[in-house]
Amino acid sequence: MKYADEFRDKTIARGLARAIGAEAESQSEYRFMEFCGGHTHAISRYGLEDMLPANVRMIHGPGCPVCVLPASRIDMAIRLAERPEVTLCVYGDLMRVPGSQGKSLLTAKAFGADIRMVYSTLDAIRIAEQAPNREVVFFAIGFETTTPPTAVMIRLAEKKWLKSFSVFCNHVLTPSAMHSILESPDIRNIGRVEVDGFLGPAHVSAIIGTEPYEVLAQQFGKPIVIAGFEPLDMMQAILMLVRQVNEGRHEVENQYSRAVTRKGNRRAQEEVSDIFELRDQFEWRGLGLVPHSGLKLKQAYAQFDAEMRFAMHEVRVADNPACECGAILRGVKRPVDCELFGTVCTPEIPTGSCMVSSEGACAAHWTYGRFRDYQLRRA
Repeated sequence: MKYADEFRDKTIARGLARAIGAEAESQSEYRFMEFCGGHTHAISRYGLEDMLPANVRMIHGPGCPVCVLPASRIDMAIRLAERPEVTLCVYGDLMRVPGSQGKSLLTAKAFGADIRMVYSTLDAIRIAEQAPNREVVFFAIGFETTTPPTAVMIRLAEKKWLKSFSVFCNHVLTPSAMHSILESPDIRNIGRVEVDGFLGPAHVSAIIGTEPYEVLAQQFGKPIVIAGFEPLDMMQAILMLVRQVNEGRHEVENQYSRAVTRKGNRRAQEEVSDIFELRDQFEWRGLGLVPHSGLKLKQAYAQFDAEMRFAMHEVRVADNPACECGAILRGVKRPVDCELFGTVCTPEIPTGSCMVSSEGACAAHWTYGRFRDYQLRRA
């Protein structure tokens, strides 16, 4: 496969591993958080941790939009879907995420709620056009990567005069979450792990560029390297982070220059800023309330805002106390530190959001890492 195999070359990967081992100072520890769930999945899939020296540790971050969505927002979606006049359109990976009572959208659908799985925002528009007498609501979720398609969808719904179409908006912002991980008093109280640098997200950065991270790197003295998803991308980015730490630098560097620029995708940014505005705060699973980390529709588009249209109210609820998703999303614990991992919580019957999503840390470790653990126990 051209343009993929080149970034999975074992010989080059081993060379990068040797370079990391040679440049990582033996008396130092290097703790790097990969923010993106896609990076977490790739690290597990390609066994990159096994190629790193013992003093270079990767910490899984909160970079999966399904994983960080709190149970209260799932509860709101279930209550909305159970209204007889509503058709709720959702992406498939949201269907099995448990709410506060263990109920999921899949359960609600089994009991008669009109919930449709969609593959794109256009699917939701088609359903709204085909059912003009139904209240069709799109469950919008994701980081900066998926927000532009939602903005375009709302503009299209306006153009088509879809009077019974609306959006339940749960779009969140990456830099705000990184800021919270480094500084939030709440995070300090509930526990956090020390981070020496970040492997910056790829798809998100293709939209927002590298510029928004520059304030974070300077304010907190933490290097950030934007990395692609292939194994050589990440090995090279880790080497760049090690070099920055050794040299006492804390800059934003762009390893993924074939897709990311400093300014990002201006057209997408303009679409988003035309439709959305910042919420004062938004709850993240594992991080609590994070200021200015979520988006809502501007007043000019209030007719498409499902929270206003249906007078939806959020009631914060506690997570399952036995589930360690919150600590795993902050990098404090690993999937194997959770007593539920691989016992009552599996991809077939997930208890926590990190096991539901394919990009979740628990799902990635279940798919690839558990075999490594088994081999280590036998050794």
